[in-house]
Amino acid sequence: MPLNFELDPHIDPALRDGVLSLWTDVSNADGAVGFVPPVTVDDVRPEWVKHLTAISEGRTRLLVGREADGTVAATVFIAHNAHRLMRHWVWLYTVMVHPRHQGKGYGRALMAATEDAVRGMAGVEAVRLTCRGGTGVDRFYASCGYKEVGRVPDAIRVADGDDRDDIIMLLQLHRP
Repeated sequence: MPLNFELDPHIDPALRDGVLSLWTDVSNADGAVGFVPPVTVDDVRPEWVKHLTAISEGRTRLLVGREADGTVAATVFIAHNAHRLMRHWVWLYTVMVHPRHQGKGYGRALMAATEDAVRGMAGVEAVRLTCRGGTGVDRFYASCGYKEVGRVPDAIRVADGDDRDDIIMLLQLHRP
């Protein structure tokens, strides 16, 4: 069953709890979304609050994918650039699909919905994201049209002795 996507949803307790639960479950399934398992909702909450602050200040937008019953199944935060020379592209943060939906095409649907949402933003010509090396997610993003444009070796320390590359990827919306 496909997800229903909504840009800039009303943030109420159900959405808050849904995002926190999703983020915790993705993290505990070893998803590369800013944490290393095990984590709890209380571990994730401060990052959620940072995103909420950015949303309330108009610096970030939230795209949510919900199941038919309203359960939050996917999210991405779309962050605008404040620097006047970089306002023509946005960042994607915390791209997540619930682990129970892996392999159903929901990730690809999320990325397509994200691209559609960003194309609707005036003046935005490209989308950037970073991903953790060693997960294979860079191949997924490449299959969605993103190109690797940079890599910082060993920039992410997952654990002592386990450093990963920080891979920078770009999707140009206005292709020549």
